[in-house]
Amino acid sequence: MKLSLGPVLYYWQRETLQEFYAQAAAWPVDIVYLGEAVCSRRHTFRTEDWLETAEALAAAGKEVVLSTQALIESESDLKTLRRLASNGRFAIEANDMGAVRLAGGGFVAGPHLNTYNAATLELLAEAGAKRWVMPVEFSRQMLADMLARKPAAMETEVFAYGRLPLAFSARCFTARHYNLPKDDCQFRCLDHPAGLTLKTREGQPFLALNGIQTQSASTYNLLAELGEMARMGVDVVRISPQPFHTGKIAALFRNAMDGGLNIERERKVSSSFLASDACDGYWHGKAGIERSPHLETAL
Repeated sequence: MKLSLGPVLYYWQRETLQEFYAQAAAWPVDIVYLGEAVCSRRHTFRTEDWLETAEALAAAGKEVVLSTQALIESESDLKTLRRLASNGRFAIEANDMGAVRLAGGGFVAGPHLNTYNAATLELLAEAGAKRWVMPVEFSRQMLADMLARKPAAMETEVFAYGRLPLAFSARCFTARHYNLPKDDCQFRCLDHPAGLTLKTREGQPFLALNGIQTQSASTYNLLAELGEMARMGVDVVRISPQPFHTGKIAALFRNAMDGGLNIERERKVSSSFLASDACDGYWHGKAGIERSPHLETAL
């Protein structure tokens, strides 16, 4: 299996992004996804910066994929999408069907395309997809069913670490939290580099607000499931960038994938890197917020 680094889902300062990807060039990841997949108002990096970073990472031996926005709302969003799709150098991760139409051959079908059945997967393959990213709420049984019927040449990627990207809305929930309109949000997402945790009335962390994106409050952690994924035929495992320890997390996953670490012990180590509680419920066919017994023990 290969290890991928997903797109940064949060709004980080320009210097933070530059330092992050300078370090990522030396991390044990095979594939790096770049680009703004959440909100078009995030401008610390522009298209030219993403393309420049892509060249640097490609020179470091990484496969680079340019991620597109999941929610296209304006002509300027379309302009950016067209530029990414026609860059002529790097494949794109299509996160909406408009991007699929523009992508041409060799694109990655992103996790936000709602690929829930083999017929959709076949359609994407006919459109030129080389790899699909499993919807984050899939269980291992649902994935096994899809793998049994997927097009032969189609690679499969699984989101395996990070706060789960669950939904998008035209409304910005972070701006609403501060009683600000979306068009004058004052870029408050910069104050929350891992999202803004939303709790229930009982004080239990439930969701995380990330601009127009809603995430899980808990961190999805499938480190212990890597062996099963390999046996199932998963090709790529994705970790989502975190504000801290992403390089260490990548090293844990790589060593576990290579069989060099004790999974039980390293699962405990990985828990020390979590920005929030861990979960793995979706993988086991349960509510996403739940934790399996072995994950509960490790934590």
